[in-house]
Amino acid sequence: MNEIKNHGKKWLYWFILGVAIIVVYKALDNFGDVMGVIAKFFDIITPFLAGIFISYLLYIPCKKIEKAYQKSKLKWVAKKARPLGILTVYLIILLLLIILINFILPVVFESVEDLINNIQNYYEIAIDKYNSLPEDNILKSDVVNDAIGNIQNLDIKQYFQLEKILAYVVSAIDAVTGLFDVVVAVIVSVYILAERVEILNSIKRLAEATFKEKTYKNLDKYFNNSNEIFFKFIASQFLDAIIVGILVTIAMSIMGIKYAPLLGFLIGLFNMIPYIGAIIAVGISAIITLITGGFSQAIWMLIVVIILQQIDANIINPKIIGQSLKISPLLVIFAITVGGAYFGILGMFLAVPVIAVIRILVEDYIDYKMTIKKVQKSPKLEN
Repeated sequence: MNEIKNHGKKWLYWFILGVAIIVVYKALDNFGDVMGVIAKFFDIITPFLAGIFISYLLYIPCKKIEKAYQKSKLKWVAKKARPLGILTVYLIILLLLIILINFILPVVFESVEDLINNIQNYYEIAIDKYNSLPEDNILKSDVVNDAIGNIQNLDIKQYFQLEKILAYVVSAIDAVTGLFDVVVAVIVSVYILAERVEILNSIKRLAEATFKEKTYKNLDKYFNNSNEIFFKFIASQFLDAIIVGILVTIAMSIMGIKYAPLLGFLIGLFNMIPYIGAIIAVGISAIITLITGGFSQAIWMLIVVIILQQIDANIINPKIIGQSLKISPLLVIFAITVGGAYFGILGMFLAVPVIAVIRILVEDYIDYKMTIKKVQKSPKLEN
């Protein structure tokens, strides 16, 4: 009887293996169709993923505002603390969006439009200034001459038409997120925030039931640490970018620098990418200021912006982000380079919190191995 049973198990094993091989072969044979189905699936669940991401970003603000409402002396306010907290957060976001759309973006777009309309003139001015340099100047190299010769007859303005750029942006937005997707994402985020305690408890119970106690504790520890690092980094970098953008815009406006709102917005936005982002944004701003305002104004702009960035790096940013991300600048630059190479701008932005989590894992692993070595050595020392 046992022999028949074992024989049946063997045939079942080979049958399942054969079916798996056929499935894998057919999947590889129709790889394009399979990838199309997968892409379609992710396209369908994109609003849900966006809703999860929105609720993740708003989790801490909702939690803090909810606690504030719970302390209210009004019983109905304390009783409805959670929905009131969610409503308050979304009203704040709506107010910020109204301010952004009505006051900030129009000024930035006006600067962009003016820059695009005059870019051909600025290009010609730059060429004239270059041609007026002495022949023995270091910039008068064969490489630079050849590059200028290749682009000198191009109508640069045709590549920077505002209508085309806006059309591309609108098309991209329409292709990626429609109105329906946005509504679904917001609704999903509201439900997740409303039921966040129940959802987290269910996930914890599932993990506790699935894994061993030690594994569960480690997962819980690393999940909490990773969550804290990611949220603090994203929230603090966003807030820091707003502060830097405002300070730079005010400083440039006082100095009379053309396109101050655009350059301030650019520096603030790129400031969200540590080290490299600030260098790129300041470099672009210096070139634009050099062409539009001359050498002296560009130098003063660099001095002021560098001073503001040093104030941000040494005073503002540490106050906002705290001491949660003590990472070597060399490691940060390495992480940003690798993240940008594989995942573009998003990879550059998320590289720092990812490397911070990896650092924690490596340090814990080293501590664990060192503890084992000490335990293994201790009996020998006693003998």
